[in-house]
Amino acid sequence: MTRDQSSLRVLVVDDESLIRWAVVETLTQAGHEVLEAGDGGSALLALRDAKEHVDVVLLDLRLPDCADLTVLSRIRSQSPDSAVVVMSAHATPEIAAEARALGVYDVLAKPFDVNGCERVLRQAYASRH
Repeated sequence: MTRDQSSLRVLVVDDESLIRWAVVETLTQAGHEVLEAGDGGSALLALRDAKEHVDVVLLDLRLPDCADLTVLSRIRSQSPDSAVVVMSAHATPEIAAEARALGVYDVLAKPFDVNGCERVLRQAYASRH
């Protein structure tokens, strides 16, 4: 199925509800379809249960049920065609390099400009297609 490139299906994964809300609102207002999850387990379930392919996953690296790259690894396995952008307030250069080795398009340092986030997600999607 060919998707309209002006609209993306995005999964936002962050345990901080205010950040998740801000990102979801910004992306929804820009015309994107947005799913959300507050932890790694919920993210994996959302990917599994999604009625259509998720174009981009915006993933916080520190989640209540996972503070390493395990969820990222499982997302890459479960949805290999989805682009992934990681966000973190605690990403070291080593972790960022490891995430990129797992196929992450970019690592956003928190706090970040929510409005600029959409551009990065579009670029991540374009890089996979």
